[in-house]
Amino acid sequence: MSRPPRPSRVAALGLLLASCAVLGGCATGPSLEARGEVTAPPGDSRRLTVGSAGFTESDLLAQMYALLLQDAGYGTKILSVTNRELYEPALERGQIDVVAEYAATFADWLNAKVNGADAPTVGSPDLDATMKALRELATPRGLTVLDAGRAVDQNAFAVTAEFAAAHRLRTLSDLGATGLPIRLAAGDECVRRPYCAPGLREVYGIDVTAVDPKGVGTTPAKQAVQNGRDQLVLTTTTDATLDEFGLVLLADDKHLQNADHVVPVVNRARAGSDRVTRALSRLGTVLTTADLARLNEQVDSWRRLPEDVARNYLVTKGLVPR
Repeated sequence: MSRPPRPSRVAALGLLLASCAVLGGCATGPSLEARGEVTAPPGDSRRLTVGSAGFTESDLLAQMYALLLQDAGYGTKILSVTNRELYEPALERGQIDVVAEYAATFADWLNAKVNGADAPTVGSPDLDATMKALRELATPRGLTVLDAGRAVDQNAFAVTAEFAAAHRLRTLSDLGATGLPIRLAAGDECVRRPYCAPGLREVYGIDVTAVDPKGVGTTPAKQAVQNGRDQLVLTTTTDATLDEFGLVLLADDKHLQNADHVVPVVNRARAGSDRVTRALSRLGTVLTTADLARLNEQVDSWRRLPEDVARNYLVTKGLVPR
């Protein structure tokens, strides 16, 4: 299970946002939403607030970002906010200075915010195109998107190891080629989302006969596949608990899923300096998808603290001193 949000920190940010709304300000960086242009030079504040979205992986990334920034000479604190509708405006205002995001998801979220919920999506399996779209949307809002790292947390599909062995499955294309009827355990939105049931049918030719609405990567969803009620489950590439349920991922060999690479996003007026960029970029070149899954496992299954897991990883990789 993911670590729950810290209510006191969430409440504190909510009060801060409310106060700013009443007072009409509180911004430490430029408010660029209306102007659509960047006017301030890149900032280099001595104390930086690192945002977390309150789930295990986000907590881990926030801890690693904070440790890297401390090693570069910054004072840091971590603020956990579970709602992107809250933390993204706080990032624009400079109440949060740094946050780990996911390239395609954040691009589509900003696109919907700017152009409306019905706007065509801009995230895609093409990382370069996704990053270009994301930066075009983020820059006018006073945000700088740093280079995407190696780690990717995107939607993925799993079957039991026994089912994979019986049908010689390694990829989603292999599953489509079997012609087997497949019940899919996923969120109820999977029925209409192009990356989910419609994409599995159209891209891979998988005969999805039904979507069992048990959520994305939840324990009930995995149990439904484990006990044979369903044959396929929607989860993520950094799911740390697949082994516990005897599940294995099938490769997305035709690239149905979007490029959700981990990417640092910073408030340009407070944390847009080259020094911040260098500090955070050190992690992106080292951290892999497999690493991130193992770190999640240490927190979710081994019940270790995110800060301890994060520090140990950075020390092991030589990114911070012991």
